Amino acid sequence: MATATEQTDKLYSLVGKQLKLDDADAVRPYLDQLAKLENVEEVRFGGNTLGVEACEAIAKELESKRNLRIADFSDIFTGRLITEIPQSLRALCTSLLTLPNLVSLDLSDNAFGGRSAEPMLEFIGNAPALEVLKLNNNGMGPQGGAMIAGALLENAKKAEREGRQSRLRVLVCGRNRLENGSSEAFADAFSALGTLEEVRMPQNGIRMEGIEAIVGGLRKNTGLQWLDLQDNTATEKGSRAIAKSLPSWPKLRILNLSDCLLRPRGGFSIFKTLSTGSNPVLTSLKLQSNELDARAVTELARAITEHGEHLTDLELNGNYGDDGTEEQYEKVREALGKWDHEDALDELDELEEMDEEEEEGSEASEEEASEAEEEEAAPKAPEGVAPVPTGQDKQDTDELAGLLEKVHVA
Repeated sequence: MATATEQTDKLYSLVGKQLKLDDADAVRPYLDQLAKLENVEEVRFGGNTLGVEACEAIAKELESKRNLRIADFSDIFTGRLITEIPQSLRALCTSLLTLPNLVSLDLSDNAFGGRSAEPMLEFIGNAPALEVLKLNNNGMGPQGGAMIAGALLENAKKAEREGRQSRLRVLVCGRNRLENGSSEAFADAFSALGTLEEVRMPQNGIRMEGIEAIVGGLRKNTGLQWLDLQDNTATEKGSRAIAKSLPSWPKLRILNLSDCLLRPRGGFSIFKTLSTGSNPVLTSLKLQSNELDARAVTELARAITEHGEHLTDLELNGNYGDDGTEEQYEKVREALGKWDHEDALDELDELEEMDEEEEEGSEASEEEASEAEEEEAAPKAPEGVAPVPTGQDKQDTDELAGLLEKVHVA
């Protein structure tokens, strides 16, 4: 018997009910409920596990929902064989392609791998109304990522052939091991689209050349408001590419570059561009753990002083060393204070606000720790066996042996 569902005339949701629906019979009670909602605009099936036959039954029912705008199929393949997923995806995406008003599709948290990207390509490349595509944590790898990027490029080209502009605004594609192998393909797609407002690609193992390509492709998206590249590797080369691209995004509100290894020169180049007022409506800037130095942070403070009117969220933890960077932290806070946004700055981690007394205690314990390490490193003899002598012990043993030898000779 079907459990209670969240539903209104516009919404049908089974989110998080942890249902195991293997076939058409198992899913039928829920589809009977859905069938009664003639004007439904949003369906949510995330957090359940759906078999091939169940997906095919759902797909058939959705084809009649001509007003459907939002489809959430995140986390629907837990416990399913990898061989089942392509068939299930193909059924769902084929049905969604018949719906003229579908603007949002979420397929996050499904372990596709690169081999399962193909069934999505026709939908991505041809959906005329698609605005939001979420493919987070699918494990697609460089090859699968390049395939998705190719479909996005086809979406842009199809729109151009039909005398219109692609409507894609949001792409979420993080935690997919995209690496540099798919970066050029995404750059081409981004450049052709030109409509993106939100691009989130964190934790993909993308290195500096890939970052350079991606932000270069995004320059034609002048309406970009949210860029998340957290936990990729920019270094100075990627950072300079970001700095060069910032003036192309005057509407940028959120920029997440935490854990991107910007380093001092990279950070300085980005902050110097921000100092020109390139992004006047920036509200959130995340820069944690980037090995920034005092000079870079000073330039950030200057940028905030001159153009930080809207900055209400700033993360800098993990950048404080022995070069006076922590002192610059206060200059950043003072700069935010000019706009009455002192609270925008994240608090120092406990490890970073160690006072002098704690430091002295730490230094005093270093010798003890060193001695303990030496003792730990010394070879241990098995139980009942004398230990191998080392250091002074060996010297004493040698002297004793010499004396015994003299006595014996005498």
